[in-house]
Parts: sequence; structure tokens; C-alpha cells
Amino acid sequence: MASHLLAIDQGTTSSRAIVFTDQLEIVSAAQQEFPQYFPQSGWVEHDAEEIWGSTLATCRKALAEAGLKAAAIAAIGITNQRETTLIWDRQSGKPIHRAIVWQDRRTSNACAALEAAGHGPQITASTGLLLDAYFSATKIAWILDQVPGARARAANGQLCFGTVDSFLLWRLTGGRVHATDATNASRTMLYNIHQNCWDQELLRLFAIPPLMMPEVLDSAADFGSTEPDLFAGSITIGGIAGDQQAALVGQACFSPGMIKSTYGTGCFVVLNTGGQAVRSGNRLLTTIGYRLNGRTTYALEGSIFVAGAAVQWMRDAMGLIESAADTGKLARLADKSQDVYLVPAFTGLGAPHWDPDARGAIFGITRATGPAELSRAALESVCFQTRDLLEAMRGDWPDMGETVLRVDGGMVASNYTMQFLADILNAPVDRPMVLETTALGAAYLAGLEKGLLPPPEEFAGTWKRDRRFTPELDDSRRSEKYRGWQDAVRRTLSRPPATAIGKGSQSGRQ
Repeated sequence: MASHLLAIDQGTTSSRAIVFTDQLEIVSAAQQEFPQYFPQSGWVEHDAEEIWGSTLATCRKALAEAGLKAAAIAAIGITNQRETTLIWDRQSGKPIHRAIVWQDRRTSNACAALEAAGHGPQITASTGLLLDAYFSATKIAWILDQVPGARARAANGQLCFGTVDSFLLWRLTGGRVHATDATNASRTMLYNIHQNCWDQELLRLFAIPPLMMPEVLDSAADFGSTEPDLFAGSITIGGIAGDQQAALVGQACFSPGMIKSTYGTGCFVVLNTGGQAVRSGNRLLTTIGYRLNGRTTYALEGSIFVAGAAVQWMRDAMGLIESAADTGKLARLADKSQDVYLVPAFTGLGAPHWDPDARGAIFGITRATGPAELSRAALESVCFQTRDLLEAMRGDWPDMGETVLRVDGGMVASNYTMQFLADILNAPVDRPMVLETTALGAAYLAGLEKGLLPPPEEFAGTWKRDRRFTPELDDSRRSEKYRGWQDAVRRTLSRPPATAIGKGSQSGRQ
């Protein structure tokens, strides 16, 4: 009997595959990086064939290292970089343009024109998103406008649009299935998250033919099966979720008020709001957390552009450290009398500010400031930004209750950072035993669909904590530190904030 699960974790810089047992224990893993392309300043592209090739290679390697055949795999779960946009020929399966990555800013002017024309409120009301080049809609329109004949082909049903999960699904099934799940659909800026369907008015606004769009299924669903020649046997595909939503599932945040934060290059904080789509008054995103058995669970999401990237900057651009692990060691040696603040707005500030023109700055430096103080400032900047998001979430949703933050990602290995995070939040921070929460979430969804794993409420009981960090900083020092951070951010913004974070927000059911 098939008793293993294969998780595909297709990320921005690499593709990974992990084999899990039916107890969600890791058996084997494989990873392969692929190239990034930067045709112009602010443009970021991927070659879809390289994404596919790396995905296929890592799946085969993970299976080989586990010593398993296709017959031993009950199902595949897919999790993926979100918003990245692909368009391919329905007959040949070949992309008509490189994938435009979520980080790409080429359509910023188009978004600004749409905002000036008054379309922003309509887009937010339907999709829960802010009108921004981050999302897929303007990327689709750009490809259709730039590739000769693409609009006519799309109107005739000859072209398919998909986020990365949808493209992989198409390739895995030999072109038999053109589908996505509700979490990925909710990141396109074309999906009505309240009616759970493609928004026809928005499709008309962006001049995108409905024939291009994939079918939207639950996050755990029958997504077809792989072509037999790919893995020497056919394997069912039973789960799909965007990476941050997969991490929400992997962290077992199934109850309203539960919250997870993933610390990688950037940081993504996602709060489960249950069946209530909470509209943000603090420039957070209202999105779909997951959809199971036809029931939608919503979430509030805040994105921090620079988290681990601040440490990379210290290492690669400044040459102040040799490895990321050095920052924690140096931070412990920093002069406690110096309050140095790094605002890492290297590419602007994300939520809740959404200021693309803000730029990085350091405040509070003296003649005595050195690598130790800068290392501490870099690590603390991630924690301060997390508090900004939580303050915004509390302002949007007063029912949030007491916070226990579940964390994952590369930075959570730093005990120093996690302790300061608990200190500045004045809330417990839980680090799980299994840090591969994104792949874990994808595997769980696939196992749930196959009946191999228990329903969410039972799965939540299996979540195991490695360590809880509890606040140790006294209230006055906590307030002093955060006021210093807020002052530093105000000095960095390219324009003054409309309202203080968490103040004047409007929350409610849409």
C-alpha cells in the first residue's frame, strides 16, 4: 500500500522535493537552484523550462534517495512561489515568454495609471489585494501586449495562464489538467475571494480572456495524476497551496487568531481570521488562507521585503561578517548603551507602509559604533517590522486575542533573534520541531485528500514545539526601543504616513 507523500516546493531561487512518511517524517530531500534573469532594472524573470527541469530532477532524486518507486507514493503535494506569471501554448505546452517573477516591477506605471483612474477600490473590494505590480494581473496583460499575436491567440483559447503551480500541474499531467487552487488564485488580483470565482469585471478591466484562466479547486482536491513516464508509474496529485499558505497549514494554524511568520529573504506574517474576510484599514492584504471541502478560511497577510536579506547585506555588500551565524554572536557583544536602528528599506518598505520609494537608513551611530552594534540592528530590524505588522493586524481585527507567534524559516535558528522577537512583541514565540513547514503543509494537503492523514483539528494535535521564547524585557525598555524604531521609520518614509499603525483602521466582514 502506498504510504509515502512527495512534496514539491518550487521557490524563487530553487526547486525542492521532499519525501515524507504517512507520519510526516522526512525520508529524503533534494534541491536544485536555477538561474535568475534581470533584463532591465526592476525586471526579474525565470525560464519556465528551467523551473520544470529542476522540479522534475529533484523529484526523481528524492525518490531515488528514498529508494521508492512511484507505487509507494500515495500522492504529490505542490507548493510554490506565488504571483509569478506564466503563459503557454495550450497545444504544445511551450511558454510564449519567460515567467515574470513576483518581484518584477515593470508594470508599476500601469498600476499607477489604474489607481489614478479610480480602479483601486474596486480591485481591493473584490480581491482583498492592493493594486500593485506584485500581483499577476498586470503581468498577464503585459505579456499579451508585448508578444506578437498573443491577444488573438488568447481570445481563441489557444493560450493558458497559470501561476507556477498551474504550469507544473499541466506538465505533470501531460496537459490534461489546467487548474490551480484557491490560495494561488487569490494572489492574481483577478479572483473574487468572496464569491470564489474569477471576477469577470476585472478580467475585462485588464483585457484578459476568460478562456485563459485555470479551473480553481480546493487546496486538497483531485488534481489528476502524473504521466506514467515521468516517474516510471502514475502518481496522484492531491494538494496545492501557495508557499505562505502552505506554511500556515504546516504550522497547523487552523483556528481563528492563530498566526505564523516565515523568515527567509523576506518575511511573511499570516493571521487566520476564519470564515471572516477582514478588510484592512492598515494596508495589509486580505487573502485566502486555504479552502477545504468547499469552505474558505481567510487570512490577513503582511509582507516584509527584507528579513534575512539584511544579514546577507551585512555579509556580501558590507563585508562586516563572514557568515550569517556571526550576527547573533556579534549582537550579544554589542554595547547596550547604544540604540542603533537599521531600517532595511533597500527596495522600499512593504506592509503596512507600502512605500516603494523609501530607502534604507541607519540611525543612532556614534564613533563607537562597530560591527557588533550593526549586527544587532540588522537582527532587531526584522523583529521591529514584525511588531509593525502585528500592531496593524490588531487594529484591523480586534478579535485577534492574545498572540502566540509560530515561526519558521532560516532565521529562526538564531536564538538571539527569536528572544528579541518575543521581547519586542511582548508575546510568546514558538519554534517548531519541523522547520520545513511549507513542504510539510503541501504534503499534509495531499495526504488529507487521499485519506491518509487526519482532518485539520486532529492534525493540529500532532504539531510539536522545539522551543518557546518568552518575553524578558521590561515594559519601559520595550516601549523605549519601539519608539526609537518608529521614529527611524518616519524619517525613512518618502511620504508621511496617513495614519499611525493600528489607529483609524476599519475592520469588518465583507
